Amino acid sequence: MTWKAIELEENNAEKLAQLIEEAEAIVIGIGAGMSAADGFTYIGERFTSNFKDFVEKYKFLDMLQASLFDFPSSQEYWAFQSRFVLLNYFDQPVGASYLALKNILKDKNYHIITTNADNAFDVAGYDMDKVFHIQGKYGLMQCSKHCHAKTYQDEALMRRLAVEQENMEVDYRSIPLCPECGAPLEVNKRNAEKGMVEDLIFFEHLDKYNEFLEKNRDKKTLFIEIGVGFTTPQFIKYPFYRELDKNPNALMITMNQKKYQFPERIASRVLWFNQNSKDLTLDVEELLKKWE
Repeated sequence: MTWKAIELEENNAEKLAQLIEEAEAIVIGIGAGMSAADGFTYIGERFTSNFKDFVEKYKFLDMLQASLFDFPSSQEYWAFQSRFVLLNYFDQPVGASYLALKNILKDKNYHIITTNADNAFDVAGYDMDKVFHIQGKYGLMQCSKHCHAKTYQDEALMRRLAVEQENMEVDYRSIPLCPECGAPLEVNKRNAEKGMVEDLIFFEHLDKYNEFLEKNRDKKTLFIEIGVGFTTPQFIKYPFYRELDKNPNALMITMNQKKYQFPERIASRVLWFNQNSKDLTLDVEELLKKWE
C-alpha cells in the first residue's frame, strides 16, 4: 500500500490532515510536549508561584525535579504532592490541543498511549477506554511499599492537605496510609528504580491497547507522536519503531520542535513536523471541518 498524501506538495497541516483521512487506523503517542504547548509547563511562573517555599528551601530548577525529590518525611512529601496533584490533575483546565485532537479523531479508528499522568484526556471528555496511561495518573495513590496491586483516589483529602499544611508539612495524622500494610501512600507514578503499582484497570487498558495494535497490524496505520522526547523512549518511541518493522504499510509522524535521529531501516517512513504542536493540531482540526 502507498500513502498518496506523502507525495502532495502541501504544508504540514494539509499533509497531516490528508494522512489522517487516508489512514485505516491511527495510533497516537502523547508526551509532555503536548501539555506544555497548552501552557501546562513544569517551569517558569507556573512552577515558582505555586511552590515558592519549596524552591527557596531546596533550590529546585523545575517541577519535574521537585516531584521526583526524596523528601525527608511523609509530612513534607504530601505538603508538596497535594499541591502538585491539584495543579496538574484535579484543577488543571482543559487544553485547546486536547479538544482539537478529540475532534480530529471523532469517527476514526484510533487508540492513544500517553506517558503523561495529568488529567488532560479526562477533562477534555475523551473515551477513556481508548486512552492508555502507561506512566500512572497523578490523581491516584498507591502503597509506597507496593505491597498490593490497587490504587486509591481521594480528591477531598488532597484539597485538605493543600490548605491545612503549615511550614511545608501536613499534619502527620492526615498522611494517607496503606489499608493493607500501614505504610504511607504515595502518588501513582512510575519510578525509574522501583516502577509503580499497576492495578487491574492498568492491565485492562494495556490489553485494549495491545489488542488494537494486533487487530490493525496489517492495515494502513498512521502512528503519530506528539511532544514525545527521549526521557523514556521505551514507552512510545521505540515501540512505534518496532510497529513500523512489523507493518510495512505503516507510517509515522513525529510532531516535535526537536529533531531526533530515526533508525535507518524505517527513516523513509517517518515524517518530522517541527512546528508548534498546538498550532498544527488546531490547523488540522480546521481543515478537517472544512472538508466535512
